[in-house]
Amino acid sequence: MVKDEKILILTTSLIPLLSYAEEAKKLDVGNTAWVIVATALVMLMTPAGLALFYGGTTRAKNILNTIGMSFLAYCITSVVWVLWGYSLAFGTDIGGIIGSLENVLLNGISVNDIWSVGNIPTLLFVAFQLTFAAITVALVSGAVIERMKFEAWLVFIILWIAFVYSPVAHWV
Repeated sequence: MVKDEKILILTTSLIPLLSYAEEAKKLDVGNTAWVIVATALVMLMTPAGLALFYGGTTRAKNILNTIGMSFLAYCITSVVWVLWGYSLAFGTDIGGIIGSLENVLLNGISVNDIWSVGNIPTLLFVAFQLTFAAITVALVSGAVIERMKFEAWLVFIILWIAFVYSPVAHWV
């Protein structure tokens, strides 16, 4: 009887060896460094580069308005992207048209999450995509300088991110 108990204890103690732990994704330091640099370059290009460029192409009375349009395009896009833009662009597919609202306010994304494609932090990927969403809207500002009221521009930014940029980013 004691021998049977020893065999039972031995076999049950070996069962955990059969279940292997899933290997955790490892952060790629090179990819992370490169994406940080690329994010910083695009981020600087929007408020500094485009704002000054478009400011130099307008009449003197509209320079501040033009620079403000580029700066606010970046600021408002940042807020909209975190609120719902990222979720619409990269959320679970709904009918092949747009993403779900599962990541509204970056819900479900933690600091330790790693984006599966390049093994970079997910929040870095969010910031990288944010810079492109912002520069897209800021580029449009060059077409509406001296043609659109400032208040209308603010509404346009929100509508552009929600109904144009996010669905197109989801398709790609």
